[in-house]
Amino acid sequence: MSDADRSAARRTPPVPIPLTLLTGFLGAGKTTLLNRLLKDPALSDTAVIINEFGEVSLDHLLVDYIGDNMVVLQSGCLCCTLRGDLVDGLEKLLRDLDNGRVKFSRVLLETTGLADPAPVLHTAMAHPYLVKRFRLDGVVTVVDAVNGEATLDAHPEAVKQAAVADRLVVSKTDLAGLGATAHLLERLRRLNPAAGVLDAAKGEATADRLLNCGLYDPARKIPDVRKWLAAEAYADAHSHGHHHHHDVNRHDDHIVSFVLTADKPIPAGTLDMFLELLRVNYGARLLRMKGIVNFTEMPDTPVVVHGVQHVFHPTAQLERWPDDDRRTRLVFITKDLPERTVRELFEAFLGAAAPDRPDRAALTDNPLVPFGGSDSRA
Repeated sequence: MSDADRSAARRTPPVPIPLTLLTGFLGAGKTTLLNRLLKDPALSDTAVIINEFGEVSLDHLLVDYIGDNMVVLQSGCLCCTLRGDLVDGLEKLLRDLDNGRVKFSRVLLETTGLADPAPVLHTAMAHPYLVKRFRLDGVVTVVDAVNGEATLDAHPEAVKQAAVADRLVVSKTDLAGLGATAHLLERLRRLNPAAGVLDAAKGEATADRLLNCGLYDPARKIPDVRKWLAAEAYADAHSHGHHHHHDVNRHDDHIVSFVLTADKPIPAGTLDMFLELLRVNYGARLLRMKGIVNFTEMPDTPVVVHGVQHVFHPTAQLERWPDDDRRTRLVFITKDLPERTVRELFEAFLGAAAPDRPDRAALTDNPLVPFGGSDSRA
């Protein structure tokens, strides 16, 4: 490689590393699942961040200690404990990667059982350096079939863990009765209709079914937007949702999911103001939002938006539409925020006169608007 090529390579931003969040309430079976995953060769290029080595069975997998809190396993997976601040831990991993001390191409982060997943997601989506080096691949939540109903009833954190998940792993179905499992599954579908559900006892929770569940898969040239959005699942859930009796005292009955669509292209400034108003006034109630947008200014290159509460990930501009469906589709999961409130606000903005288009320099600094050379990955 010539000096010019090396200089160009140094100036080229590294490809963002996929980050998968593994969560689930105390006793749900996260550690059991993680122990199984650590033996899978599919995780050989993965850095796994756990809370304590003692919680994970590493003795038969251990190859070598790299440092006080880092080991390499026989599968080739790098495993380290998280001590102190999450930002410090992720930055240290990146320094070791950049210095050639370790090698990995994805990160799997296990949270504590009591953790609200939102602050962890905020760290990956809003930190000025980490957001350039990592991309959220997905949230995997483990739910216990034996105690899951009681846990959802008693702990709002468990409900949020299930509501924001891209994949739901149901554990201990072999110990729970068929009726209890079926009732839990129905409850989870109402809570999060788009999440894929995997039965751990049947061996369905494999690495290849848990990883690459975000928008961007390196193996695909065109992102699978339809699968990522799963807008049809929210629409189906809404059409059947009124047939169920709800107990207003249950935590998950405060959570709703729905999808908004627009057939015509939307001015960038209009969507910007709509999302900003939502973020400022209802940020804490927006558990998760994701969507694909057809902007008036760039109808041939759709833009992907993704937010968790009041934090929005930098937008991603796709090279082209992945299929013939060019509608704007915005999927919401909210807590104590009625669909009607969001829908009427959205329709009011669509019906209003298009705002004056801001200058290009102003758009570049706005994380909700795609101009200014954004990355093509979400």
